[in-house]
Amino acid sequence: MSESPSVLARAAGLLRELSRRTASGATTTQVAKEVGLPRATAHRLLEALASEGLVDRDGRTGRWFLGPEIYVLGVASAARYDLTNEARGSVLRLAKETGESAFFSVRRGDESVVLLREDGDFPIRSYVLHEGARFPLGVTSAGIAILAYLPEREVDDYLLGADLSARWGDSHSDAAVRERLAATRAHGWALNPGLIVEGSWGMAATVFDNAGAPGWALTLTGIEQRFRSERQEVLGRLLLEEAHRLTKSAG
Repeated sequence: MSESPSVLARAAGLLRELSRRTASGATTTQVAKEVGLPRATAHRLLEALASEGLVDRDGRTGRWFLGPEIYVLGVASAARYDLTNEARGSVLRLAKETGESAFFSVRRGDESVVLLREDGDFPIRSYVLHEGARFPLGVTSAGIAILAYLPEREVDDYLLGADLSARWGDSHSDAAVRERLAATRAHGWALNPGLIVEGSWGMAATVFDNAGAPGWALTLTGIEQRFRSERQEVLGRLLLEEAHRLTKSAG
């Protein structure tokens, strides 16, 4: 029994990695490398997950994908955890009113995961985010919006262990992230001024669950010229209105 938590954690890591590759899938070697497992161990766990329908392997390419049982489990849990149906209207309205790309993301542990995307009619778009994209909290505007409203001690513990600057550079040092968190609390909405891809900006507002915890975020993304300071107030107001509407639904 003592090995079970470790095995479960490894299997969960494989599933999360495959969720990042919903379109292309991954080879055993790729997924093993990303989660830090020996290839043989990853293969054994993937085979076990496949026997339960949790992953599926393309017989032609040998690439692994999430399996049909994941869909069934997701549908079963949606009633308790999912605001996606309610969020569709908000995402559509934001895209239509602004012309930008609008998103709805959920917090999953130390990450934000994109659930919905809707593109507006402005012809130039940013493609940093897509449905299924995962980023550590504090990296995208959605992750900043969520992290800003977690308890201070939880924020401290997260930043201590995450070491965001190691992967994302000096713009994600603890001091820089904390500055953006403070600005988010002051304005009500979060801003990511092209920190992932130069020229690709994002703004987000937090959606809270019925206990007052930050569980989701609404995001708008686009090119820098569309997110000048004079327009940020307009976009921020629209985000906050829709976020408030969803927070009431979650309650």
